[in-house]
Amino acid sequence: MIFKITQLKEVNPSLAVQLRNYVYDVQGACQEVHAEMGPFLNEYMYQDALAILLREKDIEFEKEYYFSVSFHQQVIKHKHYVDFFCKHNIFVECKAVESLCKEHRQQLWNYMRLTGNRIGLLYNFAPPRDECERYYYDSEKGHMYMF
Repeated sequence: MIFKITQLKEVNPSLAVQLRNYVYDVQGACQEVHAEMGPFLNEYMYQDALAILLREKDIEFEKEYYFSVSFHQQVIKHKHYVDFFCKHNIFVECKAVESLCKEHRQQLWNYMRLTGNRIGLLYNFAPPRDECERYYYDSEKGHMYMF
């Protein structure tokens, strides 16, 4: 499914502010890892460092969170993982690439859509200036928003 992305602040400004505040600590942990580790490292190094920092900050998380997908009322056997599942409702997909692209976004959006999870962060640690994109999925409308 391809999404047309809308800014949440244009549709629901108060929800956009609430979500920014809610993910602030998780996004801040990602920024801290980038600042301390620096650019151009392997994605797994950033993931391991982020796990250490989330633990130190007492932010609940599960690394390599497994979820299953059903098709025609049958579970697809292939295992699906999101890099981090924080605070019981934030997916964090980590990248270490030159720049984020539509395939990276689509990966996170598919995870959100297939699970019904509403909040996702796409974080790129590799460039000298890190990148973070925040998404909110309205499963009732089937619409993806940036916030």
